[in-house]
Amino acid sequence: RMRDIVIDTIIATKHQLNKLNRKYCFELLGYDFLIDEDYRTWLLEVNNNPYLGYQNEQQYKLLTDMLNNLLKFTVDPLI
Repeated sequence: RMRDIVIDTIIATKHQLNKLNRKYCFELLGYDFLIDEDYRTWLLEVNNNPYLGYQNEQQYKLLTDMLNNLLKFTVDPLI
């Protein structure tokens, strides 16, 4: 369900993304979800400037892995 919500938000805002039509650009978005007691998924907000801090080693590992993958998918193909 989270994947469907992310796709829907990208489709709904695609006219606002890359307004200058730059050839090589990307944006890191931060999605905040809530899962209720019936296991339904709700989108709380989307941030275009997500917090990249961490409070423990598990978060640090997730953050560094995510940033490494982000650069691998966006920058590495250009090198």
